[in-house]
Amino acid sequence: MSNLQIALELLCVGMVTVFIILCMVVLIGNLVVHFVNRFVPAEAPKVKVPRKRTSEISRKRIAAIVSAVNTVTGGKGHVVKIERR
Repeated sequence: MSNLQIALELLCVGMVTVFIILCMVVLIGNLVVHFVNRFVPAEAPKVKVPRKRTSEISRKRIAAIVSAVNTVTGGKGHVVKIERR
């Protein structure tokens, strides 16, 4: 046997082995996914409770906003309108 023939045999055996192992990984993964989907119950979706929004902003918050704007702008900025988002 020549060295080239031994190298080709090893190449073929290695490639077939890798192919078989990858096929087993895919099949086992699919089986696990199907098993989990069938026998494990899904979580119930969480229901969001809407928060109550008040249209008024407290005087303390307005004072804090105005003070922050004055501090940041050095007294040159003025608060014209405050909106809730």
